[in-house]
Amino acid sequence: MSETSGPRSDREEANTVNRDELQLQLHRSWNLIESFAASFCALNFIGGVRSAFFLGLLAGGPAAIWSSYIITIVFMLITAAVLAEICSALPLSGSIYIWAAESAGPKYARFFGFIVAWWSCTAWMTFAAGNCQTTANYVVSQLAVWEIDFPGGTTNDNVKWRALIWALSEALLVLSIAVNYLPPRMYSAIFRFSVFLMMLDFFLCVIWLPIGVSRTYGFRSAKEVFTMTYNGTGAPPAWNWILSFLFTAGTMTGFDASGHIAEETKNASVVAGKGILTSAFATGILGFITAILFLFCTPDLDTLFALEAPQPFVQIYALALGKGGSIFMTVIAVIGLMLNTSVAVVAASRLVFAVARDGVLPLSWWIARVTPDGQPRNAVTVIFVFAAALLCTILPSQVAFTSLVSAGGVPTIAAYGLIALLRLVCTPGEFQGSYFRLGRLARPFYASAAVFNALIFAVMISPFFFPVTGETFNFAVVIFGAVTIFGVASWYFTPEDKWLRRELVLQALHAADGEDVVEADPDAKDGE
Repeated sequence: MSETSGPRSDREEANTVNRDELQLQLHRSWNLIESFAASFCALNFIGGVRSAFFLGLLAGGPAAIWSSYIITIVFMLITAAVLAEICSALPLSGSIYIWAAESAGPKYARFFGFIVAWWSCTAWMTFAAGNCQTTANYVVSQLAVWEIDFPGGTTNDNVKWRALIWALSEALLVLSIAVNYLPPRMYSAIFRFSVFLMMLDFFLCVIWLPIGVSRTYGFRSAKEVFTMTYNGTGAPPAWNWILSFLFTAGTMTGFDASGHIAEETKNASVVAGKGILTSAFATGILGFITAILFLFCTPDLDTLFALEAPQPFVQIYALALGKGGSIFMTVIAVIGLMLNTSVAVVAASRLVFAVARDGVLPLSWWIARVTPDGQPRNAVTVIFVFAAALLCTILPSQVAFTSLVSAGGVPTIAAYGLIALLRLVCTPGEFQGSYFRLGRLARPFYASAAVFNALIFAVMISPFFFPVTGETFNFAVVIFGAVTIFGVASWYFTPEDKWLRRELVLQALHAADGEDVVEADPDAKDGE
């Protein structure tokens, strides 16, 4: 018996280790369509344009919208190329903070890795809550269409109105999250259906909306669309125009989602980068077409700004298509936004899973566990709890909730620009093994992406209405600063052997450059 106890013990220990490793491994069954859909549906070009269209009109008017959109497409595609290059070399879940760490090089990897991990978690986790409230606004806007009075009025000063928005938002969150508990192979159908529904929404707007407009209030002239300016922000003329980038860049932020599901994607070193590039290109082109379409098909600005519904497009559809048409388009938009939230939670949960797998979060051992079919359901649950709690801030103050979710896009843009800057300054010659290596275009692309995203960052933290008062102050800068401080504190207090050790960063850099990597013996002394 003593002769067999040793080998048996070794086998049992090996089996236990294998089971533990499997509990931290995601499935790998998705292909290019899922990689593309992860970013394309998270971006949701049609929903994004509808939601922020009026911000663009206030900041510069129609002329600013179309011209700023063209500039945004060019520089966001450059940014996508920068991210695709490093994604191909490092196709990992939670990839954006890993990309930042590796872009900084071994000396500063942990510092920037911690900061971007906090940034990206904040951005993706707040998006679910904000998007659910946006979806609720579509539903309640039908009250304005059907001229139904709500007790106390439909303003944010009315606590009953805020309670209605909160209840609807929470219900929509539950439905959106529930989809994420489907098995990964079934979720492939959700990706495909989401793309189909967004394209259906787009073609209905392209075909049906112009027909309705031609039969009702009529189109705007080409002169109005391409030359008309407007200052509804009170900002100086030049800055008022630049504020239009809040609309255009906001519709193209989030294409890093393809990278977050890289560990679940076959041939990820090629496919994930293609997902980033193709989704950014498709979103830019289709978003621009949609913006031009809406500029021609919306009523004049006086009528437009007089609409009182939380989501004015619901009333625009009613004016052009009738009440029945408005209900149909609202249903399409609501389902699309719910799927948009669900797909965004896919990316957010993989990010949270990756951070927990590295052992940084409280309850990391539980959050990082995956189901037998390779899905991080516990991470999805964390997203749900966080978003549900965030939505509760609607009850005491709509301003508090808006301030919290307004910071959602800022960290992502900051991360895009920081990665480009670190590639330019710290690691311009690294990641030679990337399938999407930029070659001679590398330095110009890094510099362009860094400068443009710095501009967008400034726009996103700027007040939108002037002069600035307590009500118009943009708290995004305060929240972003607080998140950054948390990131720095985590870096300072977390031991180096706990997360992103220097030798692991060096191994990742060598692997990304296509070099053979020999794992370091953690017990070996220097020089041995």
